[in-house]
Amino acid sequence: MAAAFDASAYGRSIADIYDATARDLPTEATVERLFRLAGGGPVLEFGIGTGRLALPLAARGLTVAGVDGSPEMVAELRRKPGGDRIPVAVGDFSATRVEGRFALVVLTANTIFALPSQDAQVECFRNAAGHLEPGGRFVVEAWVPDLSGFARGPALRLLSLSEEAVTAEAARLAPATQMMYTTRVRMTDEGLRLLPANHRYAWPAELDLMGRLAGMTLESRWADWEGAPFGDDSRAHVSVYRLTGEA
Repeated sequence: MAAAFDASAYGRSIADIYDATARDLPTEATVERLFRLAGGGPVLEFGIGTGRLALPLAARGLTVAGVDGSPEMVAELRRKPGGDRIPVAVGDFSATRVEGRFALVVLTANTIFALPSQDAQVECFRNAAGHLEPGGRFVVEAWVPDLSGFARGPALRLLSLSEEAVTAEAARLAPATQMMYTTRVRMTDEGLRLLPANHRYAWPAELDLMGRLAGMTLESRWADWEGAPFGDDSRAHVSVYRLTGEA
C-alpha cells in the first residue's frame, strides 16, 4: 500500500535553502505576467512557499493570500519584510479553502505535479475554481513530460553549476502510474544536501481536461512567462484557464 500523501514533506527538506535553489527561476517575468492577469483583483497562490511571487505582487498593490503544505516554508515567508501581512492557510492546496473569491489563482514551478494522483490534481482544479470570481483565471506552470531520457532506465542529470553550488538530480520513472521519483543532490562548501521529491506528471492535454471538469476552459498557453509561442519543441508551458461560470 502506498504511503499517505504528506503535503508538508517537500518543505521540511528544503525550506531553509529554497530561496538559494530558486535563484534561476524567472521571477521578474512571472510577477509581471501575473500582475497583468490579475487586472488589479485579489490573488490566491497555491504553494505560496517563502513568498518568491507573493511578496512582489503585494508590493505592487495587489491583495494576496496563499495556501502551502509546509509550516517551515511559511515560517520563512513570515521572516521577510511584509511576510507577516499575507494571510496563509497551511494545508493541502488540492482541498484547503480560504475565505473570499479571487480574480486569479496561481500554481507555478511544476507544483501541480507534487500532488500524488490524477484524482488529487482534478480536485486541485476544482479547488481553484471554487476560489475564483466569475470569469476569474487559474494559471498553471509545468514542464512537458519527456520520457526519452529514461529509455535505458533511471537518469542522472546536471541541473546547475556555479562556483557556489552544484546541483544534480537522479530520477526513476514509473510510467504505469505517471510517477517520477527524484532526489536532487546539492553540493556547496557547507556540505551535501539530499532533496527528495516525487512528481505525478501529466501532459498539457490532460491538464486541459481537468480544467474542463472544474468548469474552466483554456484561454492561453505560452512556452514561458515572456509569452513565447507554445509548440512541438516546448519543454514547459504556462497555461491560463478561465472560469466559465459559477464553480
